[in-house]
Amino acid sequence: MARKFLYIVAVIIVLVIVGLIALRVWSRELTELALVPTTEFVEQSPLEANAYQDPDLWFSRPGIGLDDPARWQPAYRDEGRAIPAPDEEAPGDFAVFFVHPTSYYSRAQWNAPREDEEANNTARLFIRGLASPFNQASEIWAPRYRQAAIGAFLTDKPEAQQALDAAYADVAQAFAFFRQTVDEDTPIVLVGHSQGALHMLRLIREELDDAALRERLVAAYIIGWPISVERDLPALGLPACATQQQTGCILSWSTFAEPADPSDLLETYANSTGFDGEKRGTTDIVCTNPLTGRFGGEASADRNLGTLVPDGDMSSGELVPGSVPARCDERGLLLIGDPPEMGSYVLPGNNYHVYDIPLFWANTQADVAARVEAWKAQP
Repeated sequence: MARKFLYIVAVIIVLVIVGLIALRVWSRELTELALVPTTEFVEQSPLEANAYQDPDLWFSRPGIGLDDPARWQPAYRDEGRAIPAPDEEAPGDFAVFFVHPTSYYSRAQWNAPREDEEANNTARLFIRGLASPFNQASEIWAPRYRQAAIGAFLTDKPEAQQALDAAYADVAQAFAFFRQTVDEDTPIVLVGHSQGALHMLRLIREELDDAALRERLVAAYIIGWPISVERDLPALGLPACATQQQTGCILSWSTFAEPADPSDLLETYANSTGFDGEKRGTTDIVCTNPLTGRFGGEASADRNLGTLVPDGDMSSGELVPGSVPARCDERGLLLIGDPPEMGSYVLPGNNYHVYDIPLFWANTQADVAARVEAWKAQP
């Protein structure tokens, strides 16, 4: 009986080892199998011309009040006790247009249905953590849009680009309403993370062709999506921010703890086509150090004004100062040293993509305030 039991244990061990090897060798294929939709792409009907007049098509916008997730303000941790954040003077009137990252993980459709409750609730959580550093703005606008499913980023099927095009059409329509509604003298800040960053890059290329609108741009925070210094920036017509006093520029970073394995990101980046029509290859990636607001460089943890450490379900959290450093490496990736305890959503390779902004929550808030003041100080 004992021998039979040992045989069973041995078989289980072998199966586990084989499973781990299969997961390592075929992890990308298995991920695609689990997340890429197998259904046909369904053309999305265009929204009505005045669709974004409807407050229900916005997660955040003026008038929502206490239910606006972007208006959430975390507290600082003080010896285990939460205390209110320092009462600093707000930088005054400015408007933020924020596009949330992917929150639709189903493979049932290529684009998220507007009424998908799970995707919408997840989007609200993302906005709570990612858009709240901009909560000193007089206006924050974050549209609901028929985002592409997560599987669209895991395949080169033509349906993936169709889904992204459909999602962008909603974002562009929402931005058109934002432009019409916000006072023409109000400076604007553009923010996008992950899929939201991808759409924001296209928005900059296609919609920021108006000289007067570009003059109103304080900065564009294009986070969690690699931008090529050589292949992309010239076509965008905006430089990378060199200092915290610069305006009309782009900030971008993609965060990894160490030891970092960014091979999947770098392989996808190398094989992608830049805005100039050439392969991005091994060209430098834009890396803003969020602790300094400068292009490149290194800063120790004591420069971190507050990392938003989430609770278990990501619905709340506390600001912890001085806990996470940051340095841009030679590839253009942002490295943060030993893996900090941020929760269970760290991606393989020590990729802290989900936490790109929360890791530097208070510095991001201070950065946008400084740039708004710099914009206002210009003649």
